[in-house]
Amino acid sequence: MGKDQRDFAETKVGGGSCDNDQRVYNCSKEGKGKRLWKKVKYQLVEYHSLPGYLKDNEYILGHYRSGWPLKHILLSIFTIHNETLNVWTHLIGFFLFLSLTIYTAMKVPSVVELPTLQHLPDVLKKADLQKLQEEFLTCLPSLPHMPDLQKFRDELKTSLLSMDLLPSPSTWHVVELLTNCLPERFLHSNHTDACVLRGMKEDVANMIAPLLVRPITRWPFFAFMGGAMFCLLASSTCHLLSCHSERLSYIMLRLDYAGIAALISTSFYPPVYYSFMCYPFFCNLYLGFITILGIGTILVSLLPVFQTPEYRTMRASLFFVMGLSGAAPILHKLILFWNQPEALHTTGYELLMGAFYGIGALVYAMRVPERWMPGKFDIAGHSHQLFHVLVVAGAYTHYRAGLVYLRWRDLQGC
Repeated sequence: MGKDQRDFAETKVGGGSCDNDQRVYNCSKEGKGKRLWKKVKYQLVEYHSLPGYLKDNEYILGHYRSGWPLKHILLSIFTIHNETLNVWTHLIGFFLFLSLTIYTAMKVPSVVELPTLQHLPDVLKKADLQKLQEEFLTCLPSLPHMPDLQKFRDELKTSLLSMDLLPSPSTWHVVELLTNCLPERFLHSNHTDACVLRGMKEDVANMIAPLLVRPITRWPFFAFMGGAMFCLLASSTCHLLSCHSERLSYIMLRLDYAGIAALISTSFYPPVYYSFMCYPFFCNLYLGFITILGIGTILVSLLPVFQTPEYRTMRASLFFVMGLSGAAPILHKLILFWNQPEALHTTGYELLMGAFYGIGALVYAMRVPERWMPGKFDIAGHSHQLFHVLVVAGAYTHYRAGLVYLRWRDLQGC
């Protein structure tokens, strides 16, 4: 009897062992299944598998992320999918403009200290142009012995007024004044001297200019830089996170459209403010108009229908019309300042900027080149990536125009 009990117990234990093995096998199989399910779930999918809110461009056939958790989405910035370059083109653009903003803020003209001014005669001597030194010191005889900044200003004003080079003290243009201060006959002596002379004039002018001018306000310029950075960062964030859920996609797209409107609106601020700073009525009129137009565009973009693929052309057209409205202040500027080189220079930059934005909007609306070869440009080269590159190029062109405006108004004022 005891043996039977032991046999039964052993059989039960053996059976229990088999049950345990089965449970371990099932758990192992279930664990592998979960890992496989996760692997499949977070794979890239094809266009036809997407939920409706992610279907935007039927010519990009694959490499989509859909329904991923935020952790995987954030890490996907370092992986390859059809949004990788959309994210990085504008993320790099954001850091570019952040660097330019810091650099420009640090380069705002400041007052040159007296020790710097005292080195001017040494700079002239190192040029090995005795005639240039003598002529310049004749124009400003007290330069080597100037005890303080105010006396230098008085000496420059007195010297130039006596030479009839300064029509009005309120309209000083330092580079031109110093150029006139150095006779043109030196420019025709020989090629080498002429090159050195031009460089010397520019160096001396750049050194002395901050002493005589008060830097113009920078807020319109930095408003544009802020608008550009907001647009680029919002766009990059939108392309990275929109695949998480329909609600987050809705929010991100609104942020993206707001960024575009902000970039276009703030792009008007430097040309309008610096062109019409001496005409307050027109300055306020143009700034008010573009600000209201930008706010109106943002409000329209909040409508759910605005993000649907059917309204792609309308979206591009609306932003294009916003940019095109800048033609009015540009033409007005040319009428007022047709004889100013800076007006022509900045207009050239603005036309180039408009070309970049216009071509970008056209590429975006037509969805080329992927329209011609669906599936061939899923990873790189599709229309939205080209649009991003053109936006950064246009914004950088406008930044260069802004530098011209700052230099113009710093030196000339109204």
